[in-house]
Amino acid sequence: MLRRTYDGQVCSIARALEVVGERWTLLIVRDALSGVTRFDGFLHRMPIARNVLSDRLNGLVEHGVLERVRYQDRPPRHEYRLTARGRELAPVVLALMAWGDRHLPAPTGPPSVAEHEGCGGTVHTRLVCDCCERPVPPNAVVRRSGGVATPPGPAAG
Repeated sequence: MLRRTYDGQVCSIARALEVVGERWTLLIVRDALSGVTRFDGFLHRMPIARNVLSDRLNGLVEHGVLERVRYQDRPPRHEYRLTARGRELAPVVLALMAWGDRHLPAPTGPPSVAEHEGCGGTVHTRLVCDCCERPVPPNAVVRRSGGVATPPGPAAG
């Protein structure tokens, strides 16, 4: 995926962006979360070049976000299924969707909504304290060093 872009940074966000930070990658994950598994299905849902899609799918397989599963022998064809690691990106994708709906709304309203398959209720991402179990507004979150030395300067994420 992104090569050497974040060298020298001791930052979990930078390491995550090495896997999902390239253009199209999170949109591929978005579509996989919606049930798309085949190459042509991804092509149908977004205006992406075949070679770019192939590169992004290979990178997601390499990083364990998707797994490649053969579904046809002649000619050989594969599906791309989310792994447990890939499904863990659902809150990230939903948070980006909610942010976009809130700050960059479409004139006709949200293009999609996230619903609980079991009851049809709307699904929201929330920050919750694991100690007191109360909701935490974004402006009440502080980041503290995890004890790992970071390089000097503003590069740490």
